Amino acid sequence: MSSQRRSIEAVDANGDGAMSFLADKSAKVFVAGHRGMVGSAIHRKLEALGFTNVVVRTRAELDLAFQPAVEAFFDAERPRYVILAAGKVGGVHASSAAPAQYLTQNLRITMNVVGAAQRCGSVRKLLVLASSTIYPEDAPQPMPESALLSGPPAAGSEWYAIPKITGIKMCQAYRAEFGMDAIVAAPNNLYGPCDPFPSERSHVIPALIRRFHHAKATGAAEVAVWGSGAPLREFTHVDDIADALVVLMDRYSGAEHVNVGSGSEVSVRELAEAVREVVGYEGRVAWDASRPEGVARRLLDSSKMRKLGWEPKVALRDGIKELYHIYLRHQWDAKIKRDLAHA
Repeated sequence: MSSQRRSIEAVDANGDGAMSFLADKSAKVFVAGHRGMVGSAIHRKLEALGFTNVVVRTRAELDLAFQPAVEAFFDAERPRYVILAAGKVGGVHASSAAPAQYLTQNLRITMNVVGAAQRCGSVRKLLVLASSTIYPEDAPQPMPESALLSGPPAAGSEWYAIPKITGIKMCQAYRAEFGMDAIVAAPNNLYGPCDPFPSERSHVIPALIRRFHHAKATGAAEVAVWGSGAPLREFTHVDDIADALVVLMDRYSGAEHVNVGSGSEVSVRELAEAVREVVGYEGRVAWDASRPEGVARRLLDSSKMRKLGWEPKVALRDGIKELYHIYLRHQWDAKIKRDLAHA
């Protein structure tokens, strides 16, 4: 491709005469949920790319579940681009323990942000983050975008999945009725910096890191892990997701959501062994097959995303190593704080 052709595409990636996202780096971009795992990654990515007007708010500054505050924010700030990565997140056990909170809070956030973005009149493009939990348990593998609503979400996942499905349908409805350029990305299991380590909220990789590290530190002979270890999962590093979201903001404008996955599967047993080796724990892993372990397989068909030119870069083992080093820093920082408090 010639340099002239690349320049033209940078200015008009969608063929509608408007400046592309990557060529519009002085525009105001609102990243909702910038302190979360995905939001912080996209915030870092935009700053690295040279975006100069990224707008963020903490939850204390702006409660996205409170509609009047969201309306006032959009009326005052009038962003040109919006990336909605905010929401109440956690594993299936966390959402099953608090189904009303997961359902209502995520519904409110999505409805408030999408609605206010359309009404304020300044937003050129909106991206909403969904999840692979939107697909039914018996969806074909790998799961194509067309499998959406071919059946109910897997039991236990519905409290998180239903608001995500609503987000997809809201973007389609606002596109159809108002001509709003609203798109949706549906990633699979994510991990990386800012993934929470507290047991009541964490996903599988940080949970395993915490368990194996604690067992190593205490000299425990074994670590108990729920399930048989047989289910297959696909994991994508959050920095790769941030890259994908930028590609979508720049190159995609369509009603159908887009799957974003690494394309690589690993069994939960293989994952546990990888984490155990990275941590350096030499004890035994005790599998508790009486415990729930979720669906047998959940692999996304991400061919649509690949056709847009995106490829994941972070290997799973490298990402686990990085996350373990972050965990060790957190542990060290916590120790220093405790020592100072008792000095």
